[in-house]
Amino acid sequence: MARHFCAVDVGTRSVRAGVFAEDGLQLSREVSEIVFHSERASHGEYASDQIWQAVCGAVQRAITAAGIPPSEISGLAFDATCSLVLTGGVPLGPDGRDTIAWFDHRGLTEAQDCTATEHPLIDRQGGAMSPEMQTPKLMWVKRNRPDLWASLTRAEDLTDHLTSRAIGAPVRSACTLTAKWAYVPDLGGWQQDFLDTVGLSDLSERAGLSDPVAPPGSRVGELGEDAAAELGLRPGTPVGAGLVDAFSGALGGLASAEDPVSTLALITGTSNCVMAMTPTPCAAPGLWGPLRNAILPGHSVTEGGQSAAGAVLDHVLASWPRNNGAAAPGHDAVLSRLEALVGRDGPAFGRGLDVLPDFNGNRSPLADPLALGVISGLSLDRSFDGLCALYWRTAVALACGVRQIVDQFRAAGHPAEALTIAGGLTRSDLLTRLFADCCGLPALRPDAPDTVMLGTAMAAATASGLFPDLPAAAQAMRRGATRFEPERAKAYDRDYDAFRLMQRQREELRGLQG
Repeated sequence: MARHFCAVDVGTRSVRAGVFAEDGLQLSREVSEIVFHSERASHGEYASDQIWQAVCGAVQRAITAAGIPPSEISGLAFDATCSLVLTGGVPLGPDGRDTIAWFDHRGLTEAQDCTATEHPLIDRQGGAMSPEMQTPKLMWVKRNRPDLWASLTRAEDLTDHLTSRAIGAPVRSACTLTAKWAYVPDLGGWQQDFLDTVGLSDLSERAGLSDPVAPPGSRVGELGEDAAAELGLRPGTPVGAGLVDAFSGALGGLASAEDPVSTLALITGTSNCVMAMTPTPCAAPGLWGPLRNAILPGHSVTEGGQSAAGAVLDHVLASWPRNNGAAAPGHDAVLSRLEALVGRDGPAFGRGLDVLPDFNGNRSPLADPLALGVISGLSLDRSFDGLCALYWRTAVALACGVRQIVDQFRAAGHPAEALTIAGGLTRSDLLTRLFADCCGLPALRPDAPDTVMLGTAMAAATASGLFPDLPAAAQAMRRGATRFEPERAKAYDRDYDAFRLMQRQREELRGLQG
């Protein structure tokens, strides 16, 4: 009898659940919205109970849409953003909020304090601790919410929270710990001397750091009775250790590449992540890693990225002037018009507008969370085509940022001969070609409709016992890809030069502030 697997992907604003066959074919995909709270810029909070309910609804509908009984689901796994779930008697905020969003930058000062320690861990952070990591967030909680800290009984990545809730026992994935915590497997695991230095000597007691640590895809337990009833699945279903969402996307995307070692994975969405997975370590300033065994055994992961990508395009749409309370135009309408406008004018459409898209800091390669966005060349144009021009030029800026990250990977010794590219921005052929052309690299867009969930389905299939390990599951469940050759690489050289110039000018302006 054929086996099927359920994968759950928790993003910034929604949950996706899907059912996959053992050859990687996706049979269903269902989406549930999650409630996101953001009263201040660069702050975000969730309620983990509401996320769990959204997960349960999406899984139930995915099973129904796949047309198979729950008894045929042979494995389950989760991926999620690296949001931080805080469990204790005192809530983080109203409405049951107990989770700090992945992109939350409230720990800026704490991140700077981490960097100042010059601990070897900081080298794994590209030379500077990011406020998106879990340590500065936990430091912020201890300094600013002593009531919450005193009542804290667990702190964990969202992926691990969902996995533990499913099996009814605590467990942590080596992926989440290696990627986002003060945990370095090849330096002995938890870096207690670092935690002592930054004032978190009691973190083990407060957060539950003695939990077992499991490699991605390993079987960590079985679905408990209560969780099974809520999810609409069979009790006893094997559950695998999950991954951070971008890491799952790298697994699903790189599996489609002819040579995964020489290929970079670009996972697009609210943010953009550029990932390498290599048998030998790859490191450079502004890149996170090398992270040993964070996805596959015997391989190191290195990550660069843009803290805001799709979120910047959302912001462009939402902030464009409109009359009489009209709704903001949608992405589809703008992209449809851009097909005609760029088809008419080529890549130069909208030139004169230049953008730095660092609206939530620059993760890579500058490692500067204080960087801000810049738009040069604005006029009084309020037309729809004017909006399309700004949207296109912002997309060009995002592509230039990815090109700069690719350059940094090459400086680290990675060959960077191709990109696999997946996620929300790749639903448009126009934007997929833009990234290929601007980076001067072939872009391989996986034929799998949801590459992130495919990677998580590989973890679920491994946990089921169908495959001996995660590499075998990735090989068996890999899907094909559509290749986009770079056809206009030179056309974006001017834009890249302008992009770099604006970065230098921004730095000079900051220097004038005293």
